Amino acid sequence: MKMTELFLGELEREAASTRRALQRVPEGHNDWKPHPKSMPLGYLASLVATMPAWVGMMVQQDELDMRGPGAEKFKPIEWRSRQELISALDAAVADAREALSKTTDEHLLTPWKFVVGGHVLNEDPRHIMIRDAVFSHLAHHRGQLTVYLRLNEAAVPAIYAPSADEGVFQPAV
Repeated sequence: MKMTELFLGELEREAASTRRALQRVPEGHNDWKPHPKSMPLGYLASLVATMPAWVGMMVQQDELDMRGPGAEKFKPIEWRSRQELISALDAAVADAREALSKTTDEHLLTPWKFVVGGHVLNEDPRHIMIRDAVFSHLAHHRGQLTVYLRLNEAAVPAIYAPSADEGVFQPAV
C-alpha cells in the first residue's frame, strides 16, 4: 500500500471522529479554561478543526517558520457557532485530501522543517512529520477537547471505543 493511500484512509477516519467531537462543543464558552495554564476552549476547538490543513502545508511547502509571513494562515480561527467549526474542519480535510491525492510517496520521503525565527526546531521526512505533527497531535488535542466537553457537561463522543455517553460495544451488522 502506498503511504498516500494510508494517509488518505487515516484522514477520513480521523475527520469523522473529529467531527463528532466538534459537534458537541458548547457555544458561548470560548474563553472557558479548566485551569489558568490551559488553553481556552474556543482556541482548542479551532485548533482541532483546522489541524488537518497542516497536511497540505507539509506537502506543498518545504518548511514553516512560525514567525514568518506564511504562519498567519495556520493560526486557529475565531468562531461563534459549531457550524463554523464544522466548516473549518471540512475545508481543512478537503485541503489535506487534495494535497495527498496530488503527491507521491517519493515526495513524502523528502525533508520538511519546522522553524521558529530562523531556527530549525525539527526536521524529518514529510511522512514522519504528517504522522507525528498532524495525526498524533490531532488525536492528542481531540482527547484534550473531550475532557473539556465532559467538564462543560457536554456528551463525550465515542472515538476509538465507547464513551460513558455513547454506549457499549455493538457487534458489526
